[in-house]
Amino acid sequence: MKAYTEMSKEEMKQEMASLKEQYKKYQDMDLQLDMSRGKPCREQLDLSMGMMDALNSGADLTCEDGTDCRNYGVLTGIHEAKVLLGDMMENNPDNIIIYGNSSLNVMYDTVSRAMTHGILGNTPWCKLDKVKFLCPVPGYDRHFAITEYFGIEMIPVPMSPDGPDMDMVEKLVAEDEAIKGIWCTPKYSNPQGYSYSDETVRRFARLKPAAKDFRIFWDNAYGIHHLYDHDQDYLIEILAECKRAGNPDLVYKFASTSKITFPGSGIAALATSPNNLEDIMSQMKNQTIGHDKVNQLRHVRFFKDIHGMMEHMRRHADIIRPKFEVVLAALKNNLGGLDVGSWTEPKGGYFISFDSLPGCAKKIVHLAKKAGVTMTGAGATWPYGKDPEDSNIRIAPTYPTLEDLKTAAELFTLCVRIASLEKLMADEK
Repeated sequence: MKAYTEMSKEEMKQEMASLKEQYKKYQDMDLQLDMSRGKPCREQLDLSMGMMDALNSGADLTCEDGTDCRNYGVLTGIHEAKVLLGDMMENNPDNIIIYGNSSLNVMYDTVSRAMTHGILGNTPWCKLDKVKFLCPVPGYDRHFAITEYFGIEMIPVPMSPDGPDMDMVEKLVAEDEAIKGIWCTPKYSNPQGYSYSDETVRRFARLKPAAKDFRIFWDNAYGIHHLYDHDQDYLIEILAECKRAGNPDLVYKFASTSKITFPGSGIAALATSPNNLEDIMSQMKNQTIGHDKVNQLRHVRFFKDIHGMMEHMRRHADIIRPKFEVVLAALKNNLGGLDVGSWTEPKGGYFISFDSLPGCAKKIVHLAKKAGVTMTGAGATWPYGKDPEDSNIRIAPTYPTLEDLKTAAELFTLCVRIASLEKLMADEK
């Protein structure tokens, strides 16, 4: 296809007329398709239905150490669950706390605790004149929502296929004591699907922050969410690297089974240093007597071990891999050579990141909505919802059926072409 930037005015007009005719046909289809969030589809949720049979009224709900999961106690989670999630997270079970259903909730609690009571004896953030966080962009909107809620100033840091701009990260954290943290999704990042390089992880571990209470919020949400068996990204384990670098307390590492079993009914975990664990538990003991041990045991009985969990994730991949491939094929076939956008081709995770021509993202999402496809709002992948280039769009392929996704992907690329052509024609005037 001829690049839109190389078309004459007359060719642009003819192309636009054709595109609008196609767009009208989609509007007449009365579509109602949702690609707004990275949710598992029904078939993925069905994979975990065996969990409902893992425990019943006749089951022995006693752990190996004699803990009765029906009763109070065990603040940091049952040992069997720590072993299972420790294997998933590549961490020692002794360095893990098992929480309730949501790692996002744990992240919120962690920021909240730092605000009200400080970290390891340091001044509570709420008593400081200014608190700042670094935010790799594009990034995860719910991360940004937490720091915005607490009034923390967010500083965008550009992402590359190797991870955040580490020259910028190192400089900022070394110079500004008000910078207290950075959000990271290091494996199959949201939304680009990038995985941090070995060098990036090592540079994180060797940061020299001005603030003693600076922490890396390492959200390894997609640690085992591969799309392919033999073409996978790998990530250096950050806690071990921090310990080697003499920075053992630098990281809070989060994970959950939300996109492994049932979102909203999974188990979450935090792995960190012994010092940080002690600090966290001093607050936790006032908050709860322990999280849902029955659900922790249910997960252990269902998976048995990490091998069962990895086989389970292969079945997830078999369901969602064709969906990613459908979207990527539509982008390549319909936009390749037009010079109107670029996109990532992740090996795992839940998203594809699309970058339009500057100033077109909101228009593309609006056109898709008018034709019946709901997408994540343009700008959501930036702090405060403000993408300065108005170019990034997060594509979430997992939830729709494959047939619906084919339609949605074709429509999306049509909207990209219309919005891009409108911009180029306006620029010509």
